[in-house]
Amino acid sequence: MNKPLFYLIGSLAMFAHLHGKYDPSETGPVEFSQFAEMEVYDQSRERTIPIRVYLPNEESSPVVLFSHGLGGSRMNNSYLGEHWSSHGYAVVYLQHIGSDESVWKDIPRKERMDSLKNAASAKNAVARFGDVSAVLDALEKWNSEPENALHGKFDLTRVGMSGHSFGANTTQGVSGQSFNWGRNFTDERIDAAVAFSPNSPGLGRKADRAFRDVQIPWLLMTGTKDLARVGKATVETRLAVFPALPEGDKYELVFHEGEHHAFSDGGGRNKKRNPNHHPAILAISLAFWDTYLLEHEEAGDWLQTGGPESVLEEMDRWQMK
Repeated sequence: MNKPLFYLIGSLAMFAHLHGKYDPSETGPVEFSQFAEMEVYDQSRERTIPIRVYLPNEESSPVVLFSHGLGGSRMNNSYLGEHWSSHGYAVVYLQHIGSDESVWKDIPRKERMDSLKNAASAKNAVARFGDVSAVLDALEKWNSEPENALHGKFDLTRVGMSGHSFGANTTQGVSGQSFNWGRNFTDERIDAAVAFSPNSPGLGRKADRAFRDVQIPWLLMTGTKDLARVGKATVETRLAVFPALPEGDKYELVFHEGEHHAFSDGGGRNKKRNPNHHPAILAISLAFWDTYLLEHEEAGDWLQTGGPESVLEEMDRWQMK
């Protein structure tokens, strides 16, 4: 496989976890300020995107965006933002109006499933892709304004994209996936991507066509019982993504008996989440960001030479190409 070029960067205070023995499972040394929830307004679409920011008390932090699943919000998956930000990342959670909690929260119980199914649409997928680019535009603007409280806080030369479920589809769409619609939604500012519960539009040639043009590093995480209540995704379509990706800097973690909610804040429908899943998710995802956003050699060595296996259970599967 192709290994990236690595460079030691960053202040000693901000990236102290990268000095000495590398251990991505530990909470980082950086204190963060959780900004009050903010909004981005995309005038071209007359659309508001609520966001939530975990910001390290450092200048010019690498940025990781997170897109929630169907029916979620910017409040979801906070365990990821807390861990990543403690290691020096500015983590920005997006909320996608039209496929967020509004599609079920104030809806009569007997109508909720239909509302969720209607929200899982191509129209909302396209809206989500636009949300990602609009938020990056806003971060660039705020970053450049001397009078703005966020001036100089973001290193937008180092951008990661991530998401769970519908958020994984969002991540795929802005990070290199191709579509039959004849449109390209890839945002070239994104340098690496993590998809929790990814999904392919089909098997075989359909998957190959969808993912053959992915140019950046991808990390996929799923489970052998990763099924959602809404949508047509199957375990097979989730597992079809990795083999369809081109060689070089591509990774896949499959949790044995991992359910769809292994990656969320809540537990699964049938039993409690395996307590090893979150620690493994945090360690492996952080090592991936450190490798491809910070370009750190020790993180890359951990990721590619046995580190993930050290935090996984015997029946879990880790592979790379």
